[in-house]
Amino acid sequence: MHFLDQAKIYLKSGAGGPGAVSFRREKYVEYGGPDGGNGGKGGDIIFEAVQGLNTLIDFRYSQHFKAKRGNHGQGKDRTGAAAPDLVIKVPVGTQILSEDKEEVLADFTEIGQRITFLEGGMGGRGNASYKSSTNRAPRQHQPGTPSEEMWVWLRLKLLADVGLLGLPNAGKSTFINAVSNAGAKVGHYAFTTLVPKLGVVHHKGREFVLADIPGLIEGAADGAGIGDRFLGHIERCRVLIHLIDIAGDDPAQAMQVVQDELAAYGAGLEDKPQLIVLNKLDLADKELSEAFAAELRDAGAERVFSVSGATGEGIGELMDAVLGYLPDRTSTETKTVEVEDESEADADWSPI
Repeated sequence: MHFLDQAKIYLKSGAGGPGAVSFRREKYVEYGGPDGGNGGKGGDIIFEAVQGLNTLIDFRYSQHFKAKRGNHGQGKDRTGAAAPDLVIKVPVGTQILSEDKEEVLADFTEIGQRITFLEGGMGGRGNASYKSSTNRAPRQHQPGTPSEEMWVWLRLKLLADVGLLGLPNAGKSTFINAVSNAGAKVGHYAFTTLVPKLGVVHHKGREFVLADIPGLIEGAADGAGIGDRFLGHIERCRVLIHLIDIAGDDPAQAMQVVQDELAAYGAGLEDKPQLIVLNKLDLADKELSEAFAAELRDAGAERVFSVSGATGEGIGELMDAVLGYLPDRTSTETKTVEVEDESEADADWSPI
């Protein structure tokens, strides 16, 4: 399945059906009169976040969504049928932006979340609704409320607990394959990862979602390399894992490059908790690893982990640290109410 995280689509709700102009004319009925029914309501445009979707690729091939209009009213006071609503299913984490991308119109963060985005037009009144003691044979009616239409952008931000980032060839794909079920592509060249990957990590009876994004290079905020367009997928993460290649020329400089790109991107990414990790420990000895770790701490890192995605060394300690930033969804809290005076607890309640 191809990954697509942005799509522009056209939306149009259904117009209301027109009211009818009709008069009752039956044999042996002395008094007739107006009996035109009202028009039916037009269909709404509804967005729903569903499980099982993680891309917007469907919207590349289907970009126009138009709900049906309501049926017109009919004689014998028959109201036109309302048009069905048009439900558009999107992945969890989808945002709906205005056409100029300046305003977030909706944000889907939970499975099953539904939003009526454009409302269908109301049906018009038939001539039967206009009759009165002074207007016995009205011929006026309403055509129905017009529909609403607009162009919007859909932007997908993957929902993950932990984000994985670093320079190209930092070993992110090998790392996420070692700790999760992602199955990311691994290669001996830069930009092996071209689109974000998600993996579920199971550690000590708990699980969380880890997101891997393509590598950042200096100038990514200005469009260098793949750019920073995929940084939006880690905006919702609670903690970031910053992988640094221990076999690189200057780990401290590598860390600073990524930090500068996060600051240039904004959205609070530079303020998120980060775990600095020296990866590919199997390619260096302990003395070199300790020296690089000290250098990173001097450059501003609070704590430095040394791991090997290929052999699994040090990964357990790193995952323990990650769990400290995540809520324990497996624990159940029981609420206890302390009663200071037992006599008050046993006494019958009275409002006086």
